[in-house]
Amino acid sequence: MELAATDVWTLASAALVLIMTPGLALFYGGLVRVRSVVNMMLFSVSAMGVVGMLWILFGYSMSYFADGESGFAGSPFKDFGLIETDPGTFIGVGFGAVFAMITTALISGAIADRVGLGSWVLFAGVWATLVYFPVAAWVWGGGWIMQLGTWLGTPDVIDLAGGTAIHINAGAAALALAIVAGKRRGFAPGSHKPHSVPLVTIGAALLWFGWIGFNAGLSTEVGEAGLILVNTLGAPAAGIIGWLIIDALRGKKPSVVGAASGAIAGLVAITPSALNISPMWALLLGLIAGAACAFAIDWKYRLGYDDSLDVVGLHLVAGVIGSLYLGFFAFDDGLFTGGNGGLLLVQAIAVVGVAIYSFVVSLLIALGVKLVTGLRVPAEVEEAGIDTIAHGEEAYALDETEVAAAEAAAAR
Repeated sequence: MELAATDVWTLASAALVLIMTPGLALFYGGLVRVRSVVNMMLFSVSAMGVVGMLWILFGYSMSYFADGESGFAGSPFKDFGLIETDPGTFIGVGFGAVFAMITTALISGAIADRVGLGSWVLFAGVWATLVYFPVAAWVWGGGWIMQLGTWLGTPDVIDLAGGTAIHINAGAAALALAIVAGKRRGFAPGSHKPHSVPLVTIGAALLWFGWIGFNAGLSTEVGEAGLILVNTLGAPAAGIIGWLIIDALRGKKPSVVGAASGAIAGLVAITPSALNISPMWALLLGLIAGAACAFAIDWKYRLGYDDSLDVVGLHLVAGVIGSLYLGFFAFDDGLFTGGNGGLLLVQAIAVVGVAIYSFVVSLLIALGVKLVTGLRVPAEVEEAGIDTIAHGEEAYALDETEVAAAEAAAAR
């Protein structure tokens, strides 16, 4: 069987999405303190390992309902290990795998600086099995979210690339995990500053680069791919401006980290809707998401939960905004673009359903992991630095003579 052009594009898009998880490792690694960079980056890399294996063993099988199947998720045994799977579907299988990897890795930003690798790997494996694989089946594999419009006589739920299945799902899980993990030592506004702005910038660039494949990987027509491309450029561009405007209005100095975070907010918001809104509405969406997330990241201080790298403030908030926005501005079916409110209704049901399920089950998984492993590293390890003690590795291994020379030069 020869490769069709669409298959080649999906294959290339899988590679684009694959590089997003190492990009996330750089983004998260730059945001943490220097003594936990290795630990933070390992969270993303280990998620690729455990989820990639589980996807091949039974995750793919769980992520869709075959003919005659119904219920919570697809049977984990129908394509176990992909032994009997049609090779003609393998490109799609691989494309789904890289989505599962980065969705799980996103959660890890909520527990930076204080959780051990073993606890994280256990949580990641169980979470992917009980939360991500079933929710993927609900949203894209023939489950209840896909059927909601038919049941209610409304337009079908729209989620192009994961506003619910990825961002709301991961954001709700991050909130639950952060609550169970507890606060970092010295948790307070301004107490944990990013150690490397260049790493944050490189990571954000790789994420934006890969997001083209993330959103457009299953496109089959030039017009579809072009609209997705323009919207995936426009929304994060507007997100940058929205974030910087809010910072300026609040008297904050403009920052690269803020601009990068605004871009991520815009990217998250456009993920479910890149094929279903016009570029002008995509710009408005990006502005709204960037501005809203700039406010939302401060909620953790007001509400008292320690979401270290703002997974909740970025992914949950922007995911909700982007998913509900479709109910107002989607082509033909949006409330303000010819619809009657039916799309908004099913979008809201999907948002609430995924958020509640992910939060509750993630909370139970986190409590179980805490019971088994303790979840957090000892206080002395957290204080001294997880990298050196837990991993025997440092992000920046400088020669002692070089350090002494640099200190002497600084003293002059």
